[in-house]
Amino acid sequence: METIIKIENLTKEFDALTAVDNLSLNIQKGEILGLLGPNGAGKSTLINMICGLLDRTTGEILFQNYKNEKKTRAMIGVCPQENIYWPKLTCKEQLIFMGEMYGMSSNRVEKKSQKLLNFLGLSEKSNVQAKKLSGGMKRRLSICLALVHDPEILILDEPEAGLDPPSRILVRNFIKSLTNEKTIILTTHNMDEADRMSDRVAIINKGKLLMTDTPENLKRSIGEGDLLEIIVDQDISERRAVLLESLSEKFDEIYIADFSIKIKSKNIVEKIVEITEIIRQNEFIIKKMTLRENTLEDVFIHLTGEKLVTN
Repeated sequence: METIIKIENLTKEFDALTAVDNLSLNIQKGEILGLLGPNGAGKSTLINMICGLLDRTTGEILFQNYKNEKKTRAMIGVCPQENIYWPKLTCKEQLIFMGEMYGMSSNRVEKKSQKLLNFLGLSEKSNVQAKKLSGGMKRRLSICLALVHDPEILILDEPEAGLDPPSRILVRNFIKSLTNEKTIILTTHNMDEADRMSDRVAIINKGKLLMTDTPENLKRSIGEGDLLEIIVDQDISERRAVLLESLSEKFDEIYIADFSIKIKSKNIVEKIVEITEIIRQNEFIIKKMTLRENTLEDVFIHLTGEKLVTN
């Protein structure tokens, strides 16, 4: 695939804090790239440098076929984490205003505005002031504002933030409909969102890029087999070493934290009786047991040794 953005050895420092640390990444034309990581990982800092809102400390961001800074900015549409709109303008008025700021003709921006409002379920709110919209509608309006000038690259910072389930599905379907038409960079700490929507996922933690691949390849990278997750009745911390030693005699991949035990193995269904017996011998009562395939959170834990914390 053609590279549309090439990021080379990018670093951003804020005094003693290194928010983005020597990061290199190629973004392909027409893909949905999910930037996955916890709050504070450096995702927003990275996209702010891509769209020109932050200067980089060192490194390069190269846009394919665009050398002129003005043209580069016009090719990008941004929906930031916080909704940005004009409270006293109607939905349609602010889309037209935004489009005209990018030099669009009245006829073109009128058609584009109505099309976006229809796609994102806001056609009945065309003549309603933005301040009177619900939180989810304001979020959808922010996405419309990022798209009204028909950018080649769309940057969405936590696009599902504040959306109710029906709005979340609407936005997901709309974003997926733009595949191949636009290059989309999507930041999130929501594993399900990243898995469902992304062609590729770049996992970022503490400013560093840990791994980039398709969601399926990332999940396959941590080994074959299903994962059994067990919730017990008491904190495991004090007896973690003893329990881990008991399970390690039978299994190689074991993760223990607080009240949960995760064991990964081939044919694990055949070993459930044996596992439960070991846990009971260590005087824990099993409250819940779940069998599932690998998730992107498992990949994150595998890479960092930490659970992805979002608060």
